[in-house]
Amino acid sequence: MTASPFEKLALAGLHFLDAETAHGLTIKALKTGLMPKCPVAADPRLEVRLWDLRFPNPLGMAAGFDKNGEVPDALLKLGFGFTEVGSVTPRPQPGNPKPRVFRLPADQGVINRYGFNNEGHEALRRRLDGRRRQTGIVGVNVGANKDATDRVADYVAGIHAFADLASYFTVNVSSPNTPGLRDLQAREALAELLTGVITARDERTQVVGRHVPVLLKIAPDVDEASLADIIEEVQAKCVDGLIVSNTTVSRDGLTDTATARETGGLSGRPLFRKSTIALAKARRLAGPDLPIIGVGGIDSAESAWTKITAGADLLQLYSSLTYHGIGLVGEILKGLSDKLDRHGLNHISEARGVNLDAWAGLDL
Repeated sequence: MTASPFEKLALAGLHFLDAETAHGLTIKALKTGLMPKCPVAADPRLEVRLWDLRFPNPLGMAAGFDKNGEVPDALLKLGFGFTEVGSVTPRPQPGNPKPRVFRLPADQGVINRYGFNNEGHEALRRRLDGRRRQTGIVGVNVGANKDATDRVADYVAGIHAFADLASYFTVNVSSPNTPGLRDLQAREALAELLTGVITARDERTQVVGRHVPVLLKIAPDVDEASLADIIEEVQAKCVDGLIVSNTTVSRDGLTDTATARETGGLSGRPLFRKSTIALAKARRLAGPDLPIIGVGGIDSAESAWTKITAGADLLQLYSSLTYHGIGLVGEILKGLSDKLDRHGLNHISEARGVNLDAWAGLDL
């Protein structure tokens, strides 16, 4: 990867700090405007229209970076086509004890066990309400409090809290860091959750005057039968899209075996293959019409292109910025434009799923 001397120096400095402190300083730099801008030339061939939204390009910031909605517009100015805030829970919660995030430089990976640390609905709503006049697509990732007695009610509360402010919703049932949360991916539980969420969204549609898309974010650690159940429920409940995938609890093939013993979700480059297979299998099960966001291990234009050819409409990244810096955004977008030139394509959508069978045929 190519990075400016300033960016190389900044990344080196951040890597002297523990990962969570470095993340906090990055948020502060974005809030204060100290982060250097990376202007990205718009390429209309990369524009994606889904639902009633126009994405200037397919590359978004994944949830988890801007948990409390402090810097969505600063991120959009870096060249992202969209960003996602959260996960947010009804009540503030501190998350798991520190240290809770660990770099694996030899593997270009990150392990986190944050546990939905966030300032709650009220704080996020106040921030998003303050940017009503701003343009740009900002999704809201909703979750449930760790001690919730009725988790479905927590997700429903998130829909009601942000329906007039969210460009779209993500229902996060796939974090490995809240005990029992992934159990909501089981068919019966998922059916109950999606019924509650979609009903709440439809109720709010009448009030806010627009249909806010609801996406489901799933784990890569599901077998094919479970994935088929998830897709069937998503389609039966008229969910608007999928995000594939969240972090993995797998530790296969890691070089840093010592850090690999830390509990939590693994992201970054080691997640790429597993998440891409899950993406392709989800696309094959869902068919061509369900929008899917591919996330997990994107750290180059080549890996971004691979996600699209495996079936993704849109993309998200986060962990790779730890190692490559913000210049990666422009680098990926330029690389995607170059890919279109090389393959003689008029639009990024023409590449979607061209390698679907190859990826979907691999074992999860």
